[in-house]
Amino acid sequence: MIISVHLPKTAGSSFSAALEAAFSGKLVKDYQDYPINTASYDRNLTALKACIQYGESGLNGIECIHGHFLPLKYLLCATRQDLTFVTWMRHPINRLISHYFFWLRSYSPDTAQALHKKVVVENWSLETFCLSDELQNLYTKFLWGFPLELFDFIGITEYYREDLAFFGQQFLGGSLLRHLKVNVAEKHEGLYELDKGLLQEIECHHNLDIALYQRALDMRRKRLLGV
Repeated sequence: MIISVHLPKTAGSSFSAALEAAFSGKLVKDYQDYPINTASYDRNLTALKACIQYGESGLNGIECIHGHFLPLKYLLCATRQDLTFVTWMRHPINRLISHYFFWLRSYSPDTAQALHKKVVVENWSLETFCLSDELQNLYTKFLWGFPLELFDFIGITEYYREDLAFFGQQFLGGSLLRHLKVNVAEKHEGLYELDKGLLQEIECHHNLDIALYQRALDMRRKRLLGV
């Protein structure tokens, strides 16, 4: 069974569409935890409780789960059945910029969660967004209690097409997954440039995530080399 962790703005929506096509309606979407909008203690406690619950009950009859959740949530299920943990990562600064503009253009006051609403209503600048405590080291927050090496596959968004093909070959019996584009950023977002001094400040603020991303790149290099 595949456990697919959708880290925000890392091509997770496109990957979800590819999984839906591959699993023909047998994909379960798990977007009910709202990790970004939950305080760290409550977020981690929720994952721990679910980890114990699913460790006892298992996940019989499910082939794939995809969504915004801490992977720890399903970790103990691995003692009962074979699980394949997967995710995608993108350079943390590019991810932040994409996340900011996505929230601006997708905002709906009737459906937005608390932090999303705060960003828009308070008219946060990109600088405020990138240097906020709430969005600091988002990868690290999601991966609490779950070492990076426990993932069986980490795709790199910058190499999406190649890594999607590898995933299908390696984990879906050679299936050729459809390369679908969902929630793709507008062109100007990818061209956004930060002042050098501000960029350094943001990199320092997200140093844990940058280190995780570099480790994921190293893991990808080793995978390509067959190490």
